[in-house]
Amino acid sequence: MNRIITLLLLSFCCSSFSQNMVADLKIQGNKKLKSSFVKKISNIKPGVVLDSSVIEEDIRLIKLLPSVAHAYYQVFPTEVPTLFNVFYNIEENFTIIPSANIYTTNNDEFAYRLGLYEFNLFGQNMIFGGFYQKDIYSSYAVNFRAPYLFSRSFGLAINYQDLTTQEPVFFNNSTADYKYNNESFEVLGLFQLNFNNRFEFGLNYFTEDYEYKYGATDPNVPQELVVKKMLYKLIYDYNNLNYTYQYIEGFRSLFNFQYVHSRDDAQLPGFLIGWNDFLYYKRFGKNGNWANRVRLGLATNNKTPFAPFSVDNNVNLRGVGNTIDRGTGAIVINTEYRHTIYEKNWFSLQGNAFLDAGTWRNPGGDFGDLADSKNIRVYPGLGLRFIHKKIYNAIFRIDYGIGVTPDATQGLVFGIGQYF
Repeated sequence: MNRIITLLLLSFCCSSFSQNMVADLKIQGNKKLKSSFVKKISNIKPGVVLDSSVIEEDIRLIKLLPSVAHAYYQVFPTEVPTLFNVFYNIEENFTIIPSANIYTTNNDEFAYRLGLYEFNLFGQNMIFGGFYQKDIYSSYAVNFRAPYLFSRSFGLAINYQDLTTQEPVFFNNSTADYKYNNESFEVLGLFQLNFNNRFEFGLNYFTEDYEYKYGATDPNVPQELVVKKMLYKLIYDYNNLNYTYQYIEGFRSLFNFQYVHSRDDAQLPGFLIGWNDFLYYKRFGKNGNWANRVRLGLATNNKTPFAPFSVDNNVNLRGVGNTIDRGTGAIVINTEYRHTIYEKNWFSLQGNAFLDAGTWRNPGGDFGDLADSKNIRVYPGLGLRFIHKKIYNAIFRIDYGIGVTPDATQGLVFGIGQYF
């Protein structure tokens, strides 16, 4: 019996020692991106079992990095039969990127946002930058995001903004325009459970300042309001998208939940707000890409002129204008077909046909508002995408949306990056 047990143990040990193992992980092709950073976020390391599924997961993660245009791997044997060197080959993006968003409608509205961001700070895929916005009033923001600051799983984000706009406020079938200012400071912890599942959680301290400019008035609607608030935020991101240059395939679900309350509880009641973006992308042939986004949003149904969900040109409906309505619930559908018209080396030109549609629940209303034709807006349109394949997010887009529902507007929307 002892002899049999000994033979079994020897057999087990021999089979273990005969496993293919990783001798070393080598990074090639990178210039600004640090090899030490790629090794830190990779699960393949010297001494682990050689597993193609683990390597492929590493490559998918690396391809999602803003600093990487494309990545692939190679495996080569060493002089020892069971030891192999793994090579990760990197094609880098240029990562100091300007951002721009410009829009206009047939109401002669014109606004723009210009920014500059570094997406590979210190070669560690940290994002740092900010923007200046002119939308009647001036605004600015500074953002820092380091998703792999502490490890492959833990990171940090810090954001500051001073945003001032002219906002329409809707009440009693009338409208007033207010100067709105939001000054905020936010700290978020970032946690990546695995390749597909990511969480963000943190605090946002902000001050809202509403100042009446002109339009209708009501004794129950203050003409001046300054309130300090605290916001608790939770984001859950399920991401199973696969990128090949400008093409995307797969499914993503992005859930955002917030609890907001006044730091002076006697002033305003707290409220809850949450929304989920469902995104689905499918390739068609060599040059086609179908993209879809469905947003479902719901907030505490306070009857307030300052409801959280807005109908806005740069957020949900291309061509609709600047914050033309508000609600405490929203259903928005964006779908578009993108087709590469011309492609050579680093440059691609895409054309797209889109349909944006949405409906909102009125503040204090009921879910029947979502089916009310007065709240439904539909905007089809056409656009172009000018794409630099070697610069991160270097997609200059032009879209023209035309409203087909009653009292609709139409207009151009310019921006950097795909609309969704």
